[in-house]
Amino acid sequence: MGKVNIGITEKNRQAVASELTKLLADEHVLYNKTRSYHWNVEGPSFMELHKLYEEQYNQLAEVIDEVAERIRTIGHFAEGRLKELLKLASLEEGAIPVKFEKQIPNLEADHETIIVRLRKLIKDFDEKYKDTGSSDFATGLLKEHEKMAWMLRSYLG
Repeated sequence: MGKVNIGITEKNRQAVASELTKLLADEHVLYNKTRSYHWNVEGPSFMELHKLYEEQYNQLAEVIDEVAERIRTIGHFAEGRLKELLKLASLEEGAIPVKFEKQIPNLEADHETIIVRLRKLIKDFDEKYKDTGSSDFATGLLKEHEKMAWMLRSYLG
């Protein structure tokens, strides 16, 4: 890749790329967990949850692509190897419960973990690393995760 001159130092771009790669790892774990729950959910609300999970894992697939492209945009390579991403993830894959009463709180907690992390990254990207573009990008992701968490939370009432 040629020299990147976007008004952010290489050191700061590297730090942002590193944080985005950790986020990418967590997005992958959440995507896989949501997809597994989609396949394995059981109960009287099977079809409704099957569709909700499908909608959410498709949304997470887009998020994963956007995070990887943001890493590329600031001049770094995006990690795509699952083995390496799992080393960086803070979320746990865990067992696959089939009852939605366990699935939904588990997914909601993962979204909330990402939300809390994004709030910190929004500030750090802007103030610490002088990257308002990545800060704005993280704000968009925050809104998506807040909405997905709300949908899950609302299902349980």
